Amino acid sequence: MPRLFTIASSAVLSAALLHGCSSSSSAEKKDDGNVAKADTADTSPSTNDGPFGAFNYPNTTSVGQEDDYHGTVVKDPYRWLEDPDADDTKAWVNAQNKVTFGYLEKIASRKSFQDRLTTLWNYERYSPPFKKGEWVFYKKNDGLQNQAVLYKQKGLAGAPEVLLDPNTLSADGTVALAATAFTDDGKLMAYATSGSGSDWMTWKVRDVVTGKDLDDTIEWSKFAGASFTKDGKGFFYSRYPAPKDGDAFEQSNYNHKVYYHRLGTAQSADQLVVEDTTDKEHGFDAHVTEDGNYVVVHVWKGTDRRNRLWILPLEKQGMPEKTPAVVKMLDGFDAAYMFVGNVDDTFYVQTDNGAPRSKIVQMKLTDAAPATWTDVVAQSEDKLEWAKRFGGGLLVGWLHNAHDKVTFHKLDGTLEREVELPTFGSARGFSGKSNDTETYFAFTSFTYPTTIFHLDVKTGTRTEFRAPKVDFNPADYDVKQVFYPSKDGTQVPLYIVHKKGLELNGKNPTYLYGYGGFNISLTPSFRVKHVAWLEKGGVYAMANLRGGGEFGEEWHAAGMLGQKQNVFDDFASAAEYLIAEKYTSAKHLGIGGRSNGGLLVGASITQRPDLFGAALAGVGVLDMLRFHRFTIGHAWVSEYGSADVKEQFPFLYKYSPLHNAKPANYPATLITTADHDDRVVPAHSFKFAATLQRAQQGTEPVMIRIEQKAGHGAGKPTSKQIEEAADEWAFLWQNLVDDAP
Repeated sequence: MPRLFTIASSAVLSAALLHGCSSSSSAEKKDDGNVAKADTADTSPSTNDGPFGAFNYPNTTSVGQEDDYHGTVVKDPYRWLEDPDADDTKAWVNAQNKVTFGYLEKIASRKSFQDRLTTLWNYERYSPPFKKGEWVFYKKNDGLQNQAVLYKQKGLAGAPEVLLDPNTLSADGTVALAATAFTDDGKLMAYATSGSGSDWMTWKVRDVVTGKDLDDTIEWSKFAGASFTKDGKGFFYSRYPAPKDGDAFEQSNYNHKVYYHRLGTAQSADQLVVEDTTDKEHGFDAHVTEDGNYVVVHVWKGTDRRNRLWILPLEKQGMPEKTPAVVKMLDGFDAAYMFVGNVDDTFYVQTDNGAPRSKIVQMKLTDAAPATWTDVVAQSEDKLEWAKRFGGGLLVGWLHNAHDKVTFHKLDGTLEREVELPTFGSARGFSGKSNDTETYFAFTSFTYPTTIFHLDVKTGTRTEFRAPKVDFNPADYDVKQVFYPSKDGTQVPLYIVHKKGLELNGKNPTYLYGYGGFNISLTPSFRVKHVAWLEKGGVYAMANLRGGGEFGEEWHAAGMLGQKQNVFDDFASAAEYLIAEKYTSAKHLGIGGRSNGGLLVGASITQRPDLFGAALAGVGVLDMLRFHRFTIGHAWVSEYGSADVKEQFPFLYKYSPLHNAKPANYPATLITTADHDDRVVPAHSFKFAATLQRAQQGTEPVMIRIEQKAGHGAGKPTSKQIEEAADEWAFLWQNLVDDAP
């Protein structure tokens, strides 16, 4: 997805909807002032002679919708597919799934992939534990549970008890635990659930001791967490206005606001804390400082790295009846500002103001002008990714050539030590308070299953706490990182993983994965899905493309807006490197990506259809002229640009996958989406699939797999993850391997 993010969490998180045109309608339709001259011409069913004989794509009705973009007339013949609730769209979805699953069911390797993935997935998985009051909390999945279970216990030696089991909230595992927040003493938990993969969250409150829910319920929350006041009497959260009936999954999200909810009261009585009536696109994430004296509000607009930092002073560590005035501490919207911690009215902030790879500065609440700042941790050659007040000092996470490094500093910035990590990989967790001296973190890499470690921050001692038992031997595989030249000579990192002793004969089935956008960094991680591919003889490659955040803002900016073509060039150059080094050949090379990565795949196959043997385009942003008209799509304009802007339309139109699918011999392509994706609405995939099926001149399949009761990916049940992974690998294997059974 483009992941909509808020600076506060440092997690990179992203109009009018035309009603579907009936296939028999001859009436004129209007959309955004443009007249759509509907016709009754149907796309002729395409007959392809594949390995299982001929198959026919469903008829997809074409309408005469035309839009004028600054003097350029653009056809949109499948506009009616933008309405997912129309009967015609539902019939089309069912017909497409019938063809797709009919094809997948005939692939011999599909069952073996599913059986192996089921075995591999069946191992205990834990999250790093964290402490609140006398309680310790963590998540655990026994193996094949659809959702991980949240546990509580009194201290690490206490007996574990289930605090919340999301698997009991739905029969099919499609209701997920989306977020949690605890009171300072750990006695109350606010928790959010989401259904069918939607970004919408419903908040409830549970008594940790009794395990029973209170009467409090909060609806229509999105893209923000919750945070209790230190007195435990209520919490802050952010929400949008309730959407119109029937439009929850398509309607654009505007007018985000922060509220304070007092426990025991109705949501209608919640206290409005922060809004911005001057810009409906602004979003807010509010959290209470550890000392309970302030609410830090990160103000964001879309996925722009730049944000504002506002402070709400609290009285007596609680929310007064009358909302205090907001102190707009950093209000220039000129850089990224992330709150790290505070000591009274001295604030520590991570920023890229004058430092594209970020630094940490110290400032006063009463005077936060840049001239008054003191640099605490300076910019370095590595990207400063995150920082936390911890152990009386600062714990800092870095990216070094697209893998993690962690250091501990005194509060004045003096380096104390680097935390030793097992190998190059990714380290996450490190929760705790500013004076805690021990914490837990998760470490993972391509062949290093996610392991939980205990860390003594003062001594730097790292101890294995919980290690998984996976049916997999890491010693059987090689992992390397190389740098290859892109089209313009830029050196781009590429990770390559395969079985030891691999013969470089140009025939190995290879899966190349990428993302390249939104300042999101791809770092090494263990996924059982990849094990099933690797042990069968496949090669896995991951490219750290421009547009990502691996090397700071300059790397990101080189792959956004008018520079987006650099991302596609980087990806094509990765493919050419793998071919030149004889890992694979075009015939045996598959590519994949999801969300913004789905855009990457769509642009790659429409620009270079000859370079790939197969493609997986997951929940992709594929209509670059209309993406901003649905749900949170407007938030991505800062990354992509907007077709409504005359100067930006040309570069969007030039690479938009939907508008560049011309008649050609395309690689075997499996497009995946979900009927409840309210981040990248399924219309992108629907329209692209219809267009690519019509444009296909070769015999390779172009299919779309549409998951039901699922969303963009978050919270997807284990059973659905296994099914989707088996289908994707089977599709690639069938189309990349010579003489595949």
